[in-house]
Parts: sequence; C-alpha cells; structure tokens
Amino acid sequence: MNRCAMPRTILAAVLFPFALAACQAQPSASEEPPLAGAAIGGPFTLQNSKGETVNWSDFDGKYRVVYFGYTYCPDVCPTDVGRIMRGYAKFQAEEPELAKQVVPLFISVDPKRDTPAVIGEFTNAFSDDLIGLTGTQEQIDAAAKEFAVYVEKGEPNSEGGYLVNHSSAGYLMGRKGEPVALLPIEVVDDGTAIAAELAKWVH
Repeated sequence: MNRCAMPRTILAAVLFPFALAACQAQPSASEEPPLAGAAIGGPFTLQNSKGETVNWSDFDGKYRVVYFGYTYCPDVCPTDVGRIMRGYAKFQAEEPELAKQVVPLFISVDPKRDTPAVIGEFTNAFSDDLIGLTGTQEQIDAAAKEFAVYVEKGEPNSEGGYLVNHSSAGYLMGRKGEPVALLPIEVVDDGTAIAAELAKWVH
C-alpha cells in the first residue's frame, strides 16, 4: 500500500458529511457550500517557483484550488494533481471567464527536497496555470496546520530516500479564502466531475 495514500481514509471520515452535500447538481439560492464554517484555511507565507514570497492574501478576490503534496510522491500526488488540472482545463474550456477567477495551488509538504526550481518543474508538467509553493519547514508546517493537513515524514530507506505520509484533498476556497467544497479527486474520468464542481460554486 502506498503510504502516501493512507491518510485519505482518515480525511474522508472527517469530511464525509461535507462531501455528501457536494454531490448535488446545482446549489439553490439558499444552499450553503458544503465546507461552509469548516476550520480549513488561513494565512501563510511561502515561496513560488521563482523564489518570490507569496502570501495567502495575495489571492484575495479569487477562488483557490489547494492541494498539498510533494514532487517525489510515487503515485498519489501526480495522479491527484493530474485529475485536478484536467478538471480545471475542462472548466476553463467551458467557462473561460470564470476560470480566470480560479487559481490552482500545489503546496509542498517536503520542503527539504522541493526547492523552488524542483516544484516549478513539477507544476509545469501539468499546466502553466498551476502555481507551486514551497518554503522553510516552519512555513510549511504552519500552512499545513491552517488547512488541517496531516503530514508525517517516513523513515529513510537504504539510499536515503523517504516517503511523506499526508492527507490528500483538493480544497476549493472562496474569494475571501473561506472553505467552499472538496473537489472529487477520487473520480476517474476526463475531468468532468471536477469541472462540474467548479461550475457549481464559482460565480
């Protein structure tokens, strides 16, 4: 079993009630987002692939798709990010103006190896629209805590490599940085499910 994927079941159990609400097709005028009021998200200071300082508040006024992972993850992270960006691309094709209001973010949980250059190479492999963020261990720990992300570094192997156990979820955050919904990253399709979830909440 891929250790990177193990905490997803923990996260699912915690957020399952919110996920049920997200399955509805279109929100009614009075319907609240499924993650409304959840203690997810908060200020952080990190660095982008150019080594520039980036604050959570820099994205105020836009929706944000947030995923925590690491570039050396053998399968779960690239699979999840690929699904997120396929969904975003489909949404972009269907709603180009609304898509301009959405910023996809990939935040590293492995700052020791994920330098700005490394994380930039990783995100560019998926989309020029995907922003990769890293930082010091303290900065990453603080950001992960704000987003209720579980992170635990595994024991190194004989060659010094290691895995990082972490919860995996695609968060859709609102224009004020508030939690809106979980993206259905577990759905295997051409991006339709994620595109539909974005279309449901991005206005």
